[in-house]
Amino acid sequence: MARLTRAEAQERNRAAVLTAARAEFAERGFRDAKIDAIAERAELTRGAVYSNFPGKRALYFAVLADDVPAVPAAATTTTARAALGALARAWVARLPLATDDTGPAARLAADLMAEVVADPAARTAFAQLKHLDAIVLGLALERLRHDGTRQVRLAELALTVLHGAGQLAAAAPGFGEPFHVVRAVEELPAVDDTWVPPPAATTAHTTDEPWTPPSTADLLRGAPVEARPDGIVAIVGLHRLTAVEHAARSGLPVTAILVTDAPDELLPLVRLSLAELRHHLAHAAPPAAWPDLQVTYDQRPTDDATETALRIAGGRVVARADGWGACHAVTSI
Repeated sequence: MARLTRAEAQERNRAAVLTAARAEFAERGFRDAKIDAIAERAELTRGAVYSNFPGKRALYFAVLADDVPAVPAAATTTTARAALGALARAWVARLPLATDDTGPAARLAADLMAEVVADPAARTAFAQLKHLDAIVLGLALERLRHDGTRQVRLAELALTVLHGAGQLAAAAPGFGEPFHVVRAVEELPAVDDTWVPPPAATTAHTTDEPWTPPSTADLLRGAPVEARPDGIVAIVGLHRLTAVEHAARSGLPVTAILVTDAPDELLPLVRLSLAELRHHLAHAAPPAAWPDLQVTYDQRPTDDATETALRIAGGRVVARADGWGACHAVTSI
């Protein structure tokens, strides 16, 4: 048998850890799961587990990210209201009911929100990731409406209702009628929503540099990042994800590269959040309505407050801005 390369062995061990961790979390729940038990299930050492994941919480987020269902066939909705209804139906279809199995599989994700709340860094990142969800959903709703009105606030309201329904279903399975939740989301009232560009806290500077796109996956579509010769690249820390909308309002293709000063801890949460968004958006809106946005990440530790934007033209960097407002600043070049 051919000897595995170091990279192949690492990948095999990582897969074994994830498989073992899923079984341990499903059987015991997050709090009672033990790293030593996960290592034993994986037939690895405790050190091998920690060489792949810095701690139990990061491992838990990674397991849940891998557990998100595959993206379904493309939605065929043609209106914003239909998209909200489809989103809500996909959401409530995954909620626990009073008659559901209460065994190991049903317990796997039960501790997610508690673990987000328990860690300040995860809580801050999760809040910004939900803002990103609302931006992506809102931009899709705008494409379906065709009237130029901003829909991000409506998307925030819809997600608030659905997350609330999810938390209540986890705590009190069987309470409430899922179809009423769907109807409520479909019939959400219009909200006052005007796009106000950020203040000019920084300026863009022209330059002429080569541009090499990242060779990573687009977490929004589950496909490799495309090399786009023109557009905006937004390099944003997990405390600055709302800046992605500033770039998207330019009408140009946007590649958002998410960075954090704790990549081993928080990138599994990023993967989980984007996998959930991809799943729900695929139910809600046809591909033509998805915003012209790619979302990926850089594993190198970088300040969570980072906001750097590049303007790409003809495959080269022609402008750059750094700091608060950078994503908006490069749109005027």
